[in-house]
Amino acid sequence: EEARDRLAALAAAEGLSLRAYLARLAESLLTPAERAERAEQARAALKEWTGYAPSPAEERDLDSELDRRLAQAAAR
Repeated sequence: EEARDRLAALAAAEGLSLRAYLARLAESLLTPAERAERAEQARAALKEWTGYAPSPAEERDLDSELDRRLAQAAAR
């Protein structure tokens, strides 16, 4: 109920019905499969443009570093 009321308030603030707001929100979100596909496209573009193809271990390390920096920034 609390979440519904908040979403309704957000929709109203933008001049939308709750249904229209939720439809717009749903269109802006990616499914896990869509996110995986975009990530693969990004990796392919990176390799094509720069020749760099990080290994799975390098990707994990980079993800960990990004998570660390985001947590640090959020704590400020």
